[in-house]
This record gives sequence, structure tokens and C-alpha cells, in this order.
Amino acid sequence: MDYKKKIELSTEYILKKLNGIENIDVALILGSGLGVLADEISHPTIIPYDEIPYFPVSTVEGHKGQFVIGTLSGKTVIAMQGRFHYYEGYDMKTVTFPVRVFSALGIKTMIVTNASGGVNLDYNAGDLMIIEDHINFAFTNPLIGKNYSDMGPRFPDTSRIYKKYLIDIADISAKELDLNIKKGVYLFNTGPTYETPAEVKMARVVGADAVGMSTVPEGIVAAHEGIDVLGISLITNMASGILDQPLCHDEVVETANRVKNDFITLVKKILYKLEVK
Repeated sequence: MDYKKKIELSTEYILKKLNGIENIDVALILGSGLGVLADEISHPTIIPYDEIPYFPVSTVEGHKGQFVIGTLSGKTVIAMQGRFHYYEGYDMKTVTFPVRVFSALGIKTMIVTNASGGVNLDYNAGDLMIIEDHINFAFTNPLIGKNYSDMGPRFPDTSRIYKKYLIDIADISAKELDLNIKKGVYLFNTGPTYETPAEVKMARVVGADAVGMSTVPEGIVAAHEGIDVLGISLITNMASGILDQPLCHDEVVETANRVKNDFITLVKKILYKLEVK
């Protein structure tokens, strides 16, 4: 079936489930261990991904695989409890399919979060980092292939994916909450392996502050669709070679649980300050 038709059918199904909600202000993509934020949503409507026509499903531990739609900090939000990754075997168009659906729903603002490894030696596990820019080190791109001009231009500008006004709101919110937040560059690798010590050294040389296995494809497609993006990374561990210890997914989930209250409080504050387009 045509890609655009799949987006249309997925969107129509979600709209039928909205229980009278006419406009959604913000989309939230919640990374590993960060899905707890969706539990804060008032009057939730829950839509499992496997009920939605042509929608992919999550296969990673810590990803519930459902939309939660309702009210958070006075905004109507749609939250993804679980995202899709290139390493799961999905192609890039499938990984970013939810962002296409967000645009079809009329959403103009997206907050995307992830669990990542700290590359910057000044970082510590448990830090939150606002993404100022990214490096796509996956050597592929979700916009490869046919371009639909009604979705966006053939050659979109990605110099301002992570909008300064959203970064400023996040920065002010963190200061008001007395959170020592970082700002930096996120480097995207395909995964599912954690980086080698040599790859982490390389990431630092090319200007990365954190590394991870998501976020960049969604950011690129959001830019293509004209959606404003705020990116937040939770530094769940220091990347390979910085500390003399093995890396595992359990550590990611454990760190996310330890700092989840700071994460929840920050995103709620950002939403409260956000002026809906």
C-alpha cells in the first residue's frame, strides 16, 4: 500500500479514538525508562500500537508500545510510551512513521527524549542534556527515496531542527527548578551494540557530548514536516571506555528510575511555559 495511504489510515483510526479532543498541542516521544511521564497525563485515552492500522510495534524492554493522549500541564498531549529503532530491523520510513502521523494530526511541536551515553567528560550518569544539535553517524537518512512535496521539500534545511525558543524555555525551566542541566550535541549510531572505547573517543573528537540509538531520524522528519523540536537526553551511563565497567540496558533503566522525578518535573514545567502554536 502507498506510504501516504498508510499514514492516512493510521491517523483516521487515532482520530476516532480521541473522545472529543479536537486539537493536540504537543507530541511527546519517550525514550527508554522515560515512559513514566505518560502516567502523569490526566483523563488519558490509551491506544496500543498494535490496534492502529499499519502502525509498527515496539520490541524493546522499557517501551510499553502505546499512545497516551490527554492533558499535561494545561496542554493536550499525545505521548509515545515506546518508540521504534533502526536496530529493531525497521527501515527509516517505519522508524519515523509516528512523526508523519503527528503532522497529519496537525501537531506543530514535538518533545523527543532518549536515554544516551555521556561522551563529554564533564557529564555524569543522571544528568539531563538539552540537545542543541545532532550528528547523524548512521550513514542513512529517513528522507532517502521518493519525496512527497506536500509533506516537505526535497532538500530540507536541518540547521535549526532543535528550536532556540524551545531550548530557552527548557533552560529557564531548569534554572527555576534548580536543576543543573547540560546543553550539547547528540550523536546517532545505529546500535544495537554500545560503542567501543575507540568510537567514543572519535565521537568526542567530532564534537559529540552524548551518543545514542534514536532521536535523529525523528528530528529529521520533523524538520521535513515543519514541526518544531525540543530534544532532551538523559545521560544514563558514561559511554564505553570512560569508566572501567561493562555497559548494559539494566543500567539505563536503573538510572532512568533514579532521576525520573527530575525529568517529569522539567518536562511538565516546559509544557506549562510553552505557548501553543
